[in-house]
Amino acid sequence: MRKFYLIGGPMGVGKTTVCQILKRKLDRCVFLDGDWCWDMDPFIVNAQTKALVLDNICDILNRFLTCSVFENVVFCWVLHQQDILDTLLARIDSRGWQVVCISLTASPQTLTERLERDIAAGRRQADVIPRSLARLPLYAGLNTIKIDTSHRTAEETAAEIAAPE
Repeated sequence: MRKFYLIGGPMGVGKTTVCQILKRKLDRCVFLDGDWCWDMDPFIVNAQTKALVLDNICDILNRFLTCSVFENVVFCWVLHQQDILDTLLARIDSRGWQVVCISLTASPQTLTERLERDIAAGRRQADVIPRSLARLPLYAGLNTIKIDTSHRTAEETAAEIAAPE
């Protein structure tokens, strides 16, 4: 059966890296990142931009899910609230797809260390650390498979996700 992976987690947990690896590991796979729809300057979060981004994400996902070329669709985004997941799933036509919802987590120390490396390399701004740490506990309450990446490489995490059941 075709698989649709929704992979969430706080900033810096390794979602993008894991999803890039999954794209190479899984047959006929496409990787889509919800952050692409938020890549704006200045970064403005309000009701209008939230609705725009969600509409665009749902449209893109539906288009890929209806394409017969793909056996696997991998989507990542922060996805820190159950209502965001539920809204996405309600607006997406996943008939014929096994939907796999995963939350990647890490210890606060590991997450901080990873984000500090990104900040030092110029990939992120310092304000990402408190924002990411504030979201981290929210993943425990989600109806998702939890994978703690603290002591795993991105390759190991992707291998666990890609492993047959």
